[in-house]
Amino acid sequence: MLAQAKICGLSTPETVEAAVAGGAAYLGFMFFEKSPRNIAPEAAARLAEPARARNARIVAVTVDPDDALLDRLAATLAPDFIQLHGKETPSRVREAATRARCGVIKVVPVSEASDLDAAAAFEPVVDHLMFDARPPKEAGRPGGAGVRFDWTLLTGRRFERPWFLAGGLDPWNVREAVQTSGAQLVDVSSGVERGPGLKDPALIGAFLDALRRA
Repeated sequence: MLAQAKICGLSTPETVEAAVAGGAAYLGFMFFEKSPRNIAPEAAARLAEPARARNARIVAVTVDPDDALLDRLAATLAPDFIQLHGKETPSRVREAATRARCGVIKVVPVSEASDLDAAAAFEPVVDHLMFDARPPKEAGRPGGAGVRFDWTLLTGRRFERPWFLAGGLDPWNVREAVQTSGAQLVDVSSGVERGPGLKDPALIGAFLDALRRA
């Protein structure tokens, strides 16, 4: 089975088109004010409409979202999944999925093998897991910094839910990442940008082409 991709942090029609045309299965829109990829739910809904018609799944990426944001996303974007990238507890994950009226992806930060054990608490309440590199302590955001972790930590590991590999992926290393980790789902953001928050259609295409050859 070929691995599938989520292109995260999209904000323009050109990059959405590049992602869909290249075969991305998931499109991520960021709702976090500290991120250079932050976008309004109404703008994301306009961008998502043509992509949804072509069977791409829409992901609302959030960090410890409050109820007001979840309600707004449900009313305007109607995402297929809400991605929780903060310090949400399993009970809050369940609540967020209910309020957003969609599936849920929970991000688990990883820097060492023991970090993977945290997945067990979330598996009963999520549709997907995502293993992302734990950001440096001085980082102001929980992801999107282009940092990678040791992919061999995932080699041979089995989880009850499908999982994404994230953190530091780009067109030049995604093949190695998939072969090393065994990932069937991958997530990329900064690795297809020409600057912070500036997605590059050519890099998106290159990433998806490299993934097909993985």
